[in-house]
Amino acid sequence: MHLCEKHLIDDVTRKAKRDLRKYNIPPGTIAIALSGGKDSSALLHLLHTILATNRKIRIIAITIDEGISNYREKTIENAINLTSDLGVEHTIVSFEEAFGRTLDDLIKTSDRPPCSVCGALRKNLLNRTAKQLGASHLAIGHNLDDEAQTILANHLRGDVQRLVRLSHTTRARVQPGLVPRIKPLRHVPESEVTAYTSAVGIRVCPKACPYMGGAYRLGLRTFLNEFEAAHPGTKHGIVRGFDRMIGALSDAYPRATLVPCRVCGEPCTSGLCQACRMLGRG
Repeated sequence: MHLCEKHLIDDVTRKAKRDLRKYNIPPGTIAIALSGGKDSSALLHLLHTILATNRKIRIIAITIDEGISNYREKTIENAINLTSDLGVEHTIVSFEEAFGRTLDDLIKTSDRPPCSVCGALRKNLLNRTAKQLGASHLAIGHNLDDEAQTILANHLRGDVQRLVRLSHTTRARVQPGLVPRIKPLRHVPESEVTAYTSAVGIRVCPKACPYMGGAYRLGLRTFLNEFEAAHPGTKHGIVRGFDRMIGALSDAYPRATLVPCRVCGEPCTSGLCQACRMLGRG
């Protein structure tokens, strides 16, 4: 479709509302993982627009400062400006405060890819902070492209357990200590998110993360974009097919029971969470 700005905003808002309804969110606090990039900024703006009049739901934002020099400073500035403009409570926490080292420092001594280190520590710190702030749900800015890439990556790895964990429906069993995640942008293509931020006047940093070049999903992103150009609807098809089979997957591969990490107390499957494992704890 070719839409004017007004109808583009209306269409993206409609898609976000549709996915938001699927989660049956009760009254409480929704924490938004706000990096200051286009996806999380669009998500905050959308949820503020949709839920601002709902007095039973409070929106807050959490920004993780991983410690990526010459990059994260700008996105944090954007996050601060956006939350200030919208009047949203904003909490910033850093790797250095929580783990004693920045991401720049950590990857110098790690044999793991930067995105693997960052992902594990971000998830740990986001979940921990969301619980401390009393959030009932944690909203993340994964768009259609992100979701299709994640589904395909887990297919290629043969990791069925991770596929089951992607379930966004109410089938997903609430795990003790784990703040449930929601993805209101799940059916919004990345290109539409970019257009939305421009239409509503959100300023975002055009620079990509300097560690992105080594990411596993970068190749998948290129492949899917090329395949989407040749066969429109591919990304929607991947996500739609996954949603249709998730019930059977959940029945055949039930989620592992989570237990508190013996070091930090965060939920994990083995008694020692990935974050503490990477930090050499325990």
